[in-house]
Amino acid sequence: MVFLIVAGSIIFPIVMLFFSLKWKGAELVFNTLALLAALVFGNIAVASIYRILKNHTVFMTSIHAIFLNPAFLLTGAYLGIYVLYKLLALTLNVKQRTM
Repeated sequence: MVFLIVAGSIIFPIVMLFFSLKWKGAELVFNTLALLAALVFGNIAVASIYRILKNHTVFMTSIHAIFLNPAFLLTGAYLGIYVLYKLLALTLNVKQRTM
């Protein structure tokens, strides 16, 4: 399973970069998805922290329940892949400008 996670974190940004180079609309799609993912990810995190503070529960044990939320995990995973994709695109862009 760890191998699949590591391989996916390498392969998916490269595939995203390939799509963005072949189809200019892909970058708009990836950016829009990242914006929506950041909104969902942030709102889930804030709502969870608010609930913990409101209920005066033990912070360190209660906050880990956030990792059981599939939307939190999926949006966080996409944001991680998206950041790697953007770094790869930035690196490629810098390399092209220096040549």
